[in-house]
Amino acid sequence: MSGKKQGELGGLSDRTSDIILIIVSLIILLIVAYPLYYVLVASFSDPYDVYAGKTFILPSKFTLEGYKSVFAEPNIVRGYANSILYTVVGTIFSVAMIYLVAYPLSVSDLPGKKIISIFFIITMYFGGGLIPTYLIVQKTGIMQTIWAMFLPGGVAVSNAIITRNYFESSSPGSLKEAASIDGASHFRIFFSMIIPLSLPILSVMVIFSMVAYWNDWFTALIYMTNEQAPLPLVLRNILIKSSASAAQTSMISGGYAELNKMTEMIKFASIIVAAAPMLIAYPFVQKYFEKGLMAGAVKG
Repeated sequence: MSGKKQGELGGLSDRTSDIILIIVSLIILLIVAYPLYYVLVASFSDPYDVYAGKTFILPSKFTLEGYKSVFAEPNIVRGYANSILYTVVGTIFSVAMIYLVAYPLSVSDLPGKKIISIFFIITMYFGGGLIPTYLIVQKTGIMQTIWAMFLPGGVAVSNAIITRNYFESSSPGSLKEAASIDGASHFRIFFSMIIPLSLPILSVMVIFSMVAYWNDWFTALIYMTNEQAPLPLVLRNILIKSSASAAQTSMISGGYAELNKMTEMIKFASIIVAAAPMLIAYPFVQKYFEKGLMAGAVKG
């Protein structure tokens, strides 16, 4: 009798709670993952069947025409190479700048810490706009160079704040004081203690920066030439070219329908081609990402 009362007072049993949580998690996973899976299936399907609602779980009228059209573009390999270059260099630069901003702001006795923090936060809400930024890039002589891809926005303030919170919560002040008493400078503390102890948040910043630079096409559209275009911009140009061809042949009987069909196949295939590298890389760093993101969160 007492056991029954304890079960009633305690609410649901652990097993029941686990089952409910698993079901809820699966529903959320389905809601989040199915749209991407649908795009993957649609990229191998006939567009007419997709719009007719015949494509749901498996491809309908399996075809690779969309991928053939995308990879037939001569600039696609160059676009991949450019994206890899911009992502690698930009990520290294961005993470280095985030650390150089976040660590000083985590030091409690930094002179003018509050004013400097306010200055960085203001930039999250106010900016000069596209035209002043373009003029600055032009006047500094970095137009059509790799520097234009990451120098104008090299420091992500929101990421710097997350990293600062991590330093404040995971790097005890007593540890820094002990190192200082032993004669270690701020640079020695930073390179020998802070960086080795902050690998989880480092992985988070690397992922954030990688995704941002990999998906960035607008910066290249403004500052770079066609030969320097990254993959997302190359795919965008392919889609625009295909859409323009369909519009030009709209007066030809049957021509518009076929070209419009090809445009839709290219659209679905382009999404998968652009997203595939990040989707492949993410599972290998997921555990570091989760640990670092939780550790860098604001604590009450």
